[in-house]
Amino acid sequence: MDNLTVKSTFQERCYALLTQIPKGKVTTYRAIAHALGCKAYRAVGHAMATNPNPVTVPCHRVIKSDGRVGGYAGGEDKKIALLKEEGIVITEKKVENFSYVFFDFS
Repeated sequence: MDNLTVKSTFQERCYALLTQIPKGKVTTYRAIAHALGCKAYRAVGHAMATNPNPVTVPCHRVIKSDGRVGGYAGGEDKKIALLKEEGIVITEKKVENFSYVFFDFS
């Protein structure tokens, strides 16, 4: 198996997990990595940044472990707007009531 196949498989596994996160909930790069049985947080971030279908695969629901919104291919303001449309309260680029809206895959 070559590196491209492994990378694609990892990304596809990340995207499959994303489809499980309901509207109004968020998860973290760390939680996705742990659900995949690894600690490849940056690789998860890269998968989110290269998401070919952000409408169907809601990568805007992935935030940093400290509750900060983090980056988004469409821009941070767009990510915040999408989260707010789903009922997530954001103050100073940080999710309020993080533990309440956090989606855990376990």
